[in-house]
Amino acid sequence: MGFENQRFDVNLSILYTELPLLERPAAAAAAGFDAVELWWPWVDAAVPEQKELDALRDALNAAGTKLVGLNFYAGQLPGPDRGALSIPGEESEKFRANLKVAADFAQSLGCTALNALYGNRVEGVDPAEQDKLALENLVLAAREADRIGAILLIEALNKPESPLCPIVSAPKAAEVIEQVNAATGLGNAKFLMDLYHLSMNGENLTEVIEKYADITGHVQIADNPGRGAPGTGSLPLADHLEQLRKAGYDGYVGLEYKAGDKPSAETFGWLRG
Repeated sequence: MGFENQRFDVNLSILYTELPLLERPAAAAAAGFDAVELWWPWVDAAVPEQKELDALRDALNAAGTKLVGLNFYAGQLPGPDRGALSIPGEESEKFRANLKVAADFAQSLGCTALNALYGNRVEGVDPAEQDKLALENLVLAAREADRIGAILLIEALNKPESPLCPIVSAPKAAEVIEQVNAATGLGNAKFLMDLYHLSMNGENLTEVIEKYADITGHVQIADNPGRGAPGTGSLPLADHLEQLRKAGYDGYVGLEYKAGDKPSAETFGWLRG
């Protein structure tokens, strides 16, 4: 079984990082991709200068690449020191300041999926206080997403690489999604099903897909072990994606894997069988 029935997009925050940000959309297009996604590109600026937003928008449009997913501000990505919305003080304030900026940028490019990453547990802060703050901010994010006709994505990371993240299982992500939808009444909070993270948590991917495909708003993949391209590890990704398709998921599948020591453009051989 191959990948012929799937629509893939490239995450330009983990692939093509050997190139400057503004050159990545054209590089993805040259490799045959017409869709991309991004973590929030400005890790030190929840509200970047307008000229930076405009330059990235122009680069995406010039390349003919559709933006299909965008993170709200989430601090330092990649790495374990990430997430903002549940961290009291400056980080959650940055998250709130970013909401309209990110949503407006997404809307200007026709992007209809916005990802909000939970923050790490913070020493000396009651987890219940963090979860209360998280729900407040996720409600704000869901409403901002709804304003532009978008969904809000909530994902589970993995405990080995993000030991302080409180959402490290599909059931926990589903619980948070249910809380957000109950609080807003909008029903636009959905599951970002990252098969790499879930496999790193030791979850049975076949069972996860069977149980949560109906609340899934986006899918991301990388092989395991190693977080490399499909075929570099042991996950039967083609089978899992076919199961998702048969379960009704017809959206894009984000390529969120590491290129390793190769140029990113040389990592797509698995697509050609």
